[in-house]
Amino acid sequence: MSRELIVKRVAKELKDGDVVNLGIGMPTLVANYIPEDMDVTFQSENGFLGLGPAPECGCEDEFIVNAGAQPVTIKPGGMFFDSATSFAIIRGGHVDVTVLGALQVDEEGNLANWMIPGKMVPGMGGAMDLVAGAKRVIIAMEHTAKGAPKILKKCNLPLTGKHQVNTIITEMGVMEVTEKGLELLEIAEGYTVEDVQAATEATLIVSKDLKTMEA
Repeated sequence: MSRELIVKRVAKELKDGDVVNLGIGMPTLVANYIPEDMDVTFQSENGFLGLGPAPECGCEDEFIVNAGAQPVTIKPGGMFFDSATSFAIIRGGHVDVTVLGALQVDEEGNLANWMIPGKMVPGMGGAMDLVAGAKRVIIAMEHTAKGAPKILKKCNLPLTGKHQVNTIITEMGVMEVTEKGLELLEIAEGYTVEDVQAATEATLIVSKDLKTMEA
């Protein structure tokens, strides 16, 4: 349920006309919660523009998958292209928003999301290009990992990008990276500010207009 709350809340950050890249894992679920009357174009780094939500069971097309190899649909007007064109779109600054998961993110907007200590990983993929090329970076993730904070004063894993994160959305709340630090804008029902701070290593600045987080 917490994942659903997170992705639904991320969907509310998107607006008409946006070109949006969704990272693998939880962020891909955002495409399932876009209102039908909203015109958002989803870009996938494996060579698609115009991805739609997940297909109905039994209607999957093995050739239409997102960057995480999950079956997706493609909307009328969607297009297919090679990786060179895909990364020209990303590196050229044509992606308005990218939504990514994170292993760690800190109060300075630094992101670490590819190197898992003690485990073999295939590499950072296109994440470095995405955080540098997108106009806005939203992190969608669970607030802690086995009880350990993921929102830190300073990342200690290899960085994916420095000072690139704009917004962090978890099951506990919505935070914005500002020049003064990490500002808590919204808090989910069932939590107090003290709860959120206890699960966060970084010091939170509580917004004067703190709101209840709604999906």
